[in-house]
Amino acid sequence: MNADVAVENTSAIALWNDPTAPVSARVDALIDAMTLEEKTAQLFGVWVGASDEGGEVAPHQHEMEEPVDLDALLPTGLGQLTRPFGTVPVDPALGALSLARTQARIAATNRFGIPALAHDECLAGFAAWGATAYPVPLSWGATFDPALVREMAEAIGRDMRSVGVHQGLAPVLDVVRDARWGRVEETIGEDPYLVGTIGTAYVQGLESAGIVATLKHFAGYSASRAGRNLAPTSMGPRERAEVLLPPFEMAIREGGARSVMNAYTDTDGIPSAADEALLTGLLRDTWDFDGTVVADYFAIAFLKTLHGVAADWADAAGTALRAGIDVELPNVKTYGAPLTEAVADGRVPEALVDRAVRRVLTQKVALGLLDPDWNPLPAALDATDEDDPSALRGRIDLDGPANRALARTLAEEAIVLLSNDGTLPLDRPRRIALIGPNADEPTAVLGCYSFPQHIGVRHPDTPLGIELPTLRETLAAEFPDAEITYARGTGVDDGDLSGLAEATRLAREADVTLVVLGDRAGLFGRGTSGEGCDVATLALPGAQQQLLDALLDVETPVVTVLLAGRPYALGRGVGESAAIVQSFFPGEEGTRAIAGVLAGRVNPSGRLPVSVPRGPGSQPGTYLGAPLAHASEVSSIDPTPAFAFGHGLSYTRFEWTDLAVEAQEAPTDGDFALSLTIRNTGEWSGAEVVQLYLHDPVASVVQPVQRLIGYSRLALEPREARRLRITVPADLASFTGRDGRRVVEPGELELRLSASSADPRLTARVTLTGAERHVDHTRRLHATILQEPTT
Repeated sequence: MNADVAVENTSAIALWNDPTAPVSARVDALIDAMTLEEKTAQLFGVWVGASDEGGEVAPHQHEMEEPVDLDALLPTGLGQLTRPFGTVPVDPALGALSLARTQARIAATNRFGIPALAHDECLAGFAAWGATAYPVPLSWGATFDPALVREMAEAIGRDMRSVGVHQGLAPVLDVVRDARWGRVEETIGEDPYLVGTIGTAYVQGLESAGIVATLKHFAGYSASRAGRNLAPTSMGPRERAEVLLPPFEMAIREGGARSVMNAYTDTDGIPSAADEALLTGLLRDTWDFDGTVVADYFAIAFLKTLHGVAADWADAAGTALRAGIDVELPNVKTYGAPLTEAVADGRVPEALVDRAVRRVLTQKVALGLLDPDWNPLPAALDATDEDDPSALRGRIDLDGPANRALARTLAEEAIVLLSNDGTLPLDRPRRIALIGPNADEPTAVLGCYSFPQHIGVRHPDTPLGIELPTLRETLAAEFPDAEITYARGTGVDDGDLSGLAEATRLAREADVTLVVLGDRAGLFGRGTSGEGCDVATLALPGAQQQLLDALLDVETPVVTVLLAGRPYALGRGVGESAAIVQSFFPGEEGTRAIAGVLAGRVNPSGRLPVSVPRGPGSQPGTYLGAPLAHASEVSSIDPTPAFAFGHGLSYTRFEWTDLAVEAQEAPTDGDFALSLTIRNTGEWSGAEVVQLYLHDPVASVVQPVQRLIGYSRLALEPREARRLRITVPADLASFTGRDGRRVVEPGELELRLSASSADPRLTARVTLTGAERHVDHTRRLHATILQEPTT
């Protein structure tokens, strides 16, 4: 490595550089030696290459971005580098070299040799050019397979570390409350237990690879009014505690997440970025979180510009710092000169700066960034590579065969067969009519945080960087003997009806029609799904419903295939489609997975992580509602979904038998034990997802009709059976009582073993006895479900 990249070493090692010293001693010594300006410099990031000319990838980016003078900033240090790979297309190896050079410059310029912490997006894979595009989080939820999601996250983390990134801005742990919200595709589902278990698995995988996982958005972002992005949130403290907070609690307690990002929204008038009770009282004092809290992009400045709770930038900085936000992202706006001046004139206590910088430096020490042998170059590169950077192209592969195989397995497990009259799997059709706006579109499988849709669309002359076969291409490979005719029919959202005649003509001439509908991912209105792409109703975008209806009028069987970021009402399609295949942006291997399901090479095993509405204008709701949230005789609106949470069909059949309950009663600090047998009675290998729901018929506060408290995915060969042995701790019956404390009350309960939230198969009626019992964040969070082979 030449002098431009090398980090200067001194013979005397300062305490903060001594890896044998306790972390706390290293950090304390460093803070004691720093000036105020050097401390505040550790509390913000810099976004090199971000444009202020529109096409933004963060809210109000065009208003908030300002030129950055690195020469002026770096002498005092720098906390973070924002999105070194997720800003413009760059070859991974060249990007790694550029990042290493920048880090060496940062470390060499400040007097303590402290490099920056580099963060990037990794919502559906590392958001870098050429990196694997995995299925979106809504598909993770559809797998009901935490172990597989953990494996994916570990692979993502390894790729990020291989190029010098330290922190990933994922997972999103928001629970869907209104499917009209554009960011539904980024969520894991509408149930807090599913979101918590899948999200925690992702955190475990990312952290195991050495990447700091960042939980977002804390808290309440998904509960905004009318499903509008960055809108106010209205909810009581009980809904917040029962629905929105548990996934974060689980991911911190069991996942080991080292960072949390605040939500943009305000709840009952209190912006999350200014909520000391949330960011310090609950997160740190109650849950014992000891990592960093980072601001969602521009969230601190928004306290002044959008929320109106700060008079100026210094006021915004002091408010956020006091609440508990340690790092301002993506650029310095408030935590630089405004904060320094506010501390100097006594408006903000320096102790708050010290508290935040201690957390930041503790994390940097833990990452090895202050060790004497720290090297900015990743392992795949060495000092000689700088002599000819162009020779590095292709040196680092972020989309290798193992990644693609993992992406395909996830896509296959996530596909949900909603309905089927026996048409699927297709039996060697002679002629297939392939219709629809997403049938021959490569990017139809990608969510809005995939690199091609997030950044690549702003660089149309740059190749996609990954292979994205269309469904038209994968069907041709899957059905080589079939004649496949194709018509677009209509666009995703252009409302064009001129192609309907051709589409129906092809349908009449075919043995089966495959109509491929859904979304186009984008940002801030540039798509039909994604951040800022909220909708007024859950009708299919554009003229897609008219296309579907026209095809249903033809006698040829219609298989409806959805590549979407949210659930949609399908009108006549629900009852009249020969089959419906639901896929939530399944990633780069998604079309191969769908083709496999259509052909029968893959037996579908996904389950709905969100309910599919019956009508486009039904009141927003999820299965997780109290009795008054469901259909009633006193309202003309029926919110009953067309397909319920947890629903999904298979090409095989499963029999549920022999429920046994060890004891009908247990104390409020005890357990229930039950068992049942699941048998594959069909002719196909397949997977069943056993879902355990709790129904509490009488409680001191209104409860949801039922809520998920456990699940288990079983892969079974034909005629194979497993015995499930389930232990349910009484803690899972706890809820937030009238006094705000979590309580386990005595009384009768139902434990429903179900194939979906609308399909209970076996029910155990049990009773909790004894006195009321209060529990806290140390309570047990899971039922134990063991699978045992049986004859």
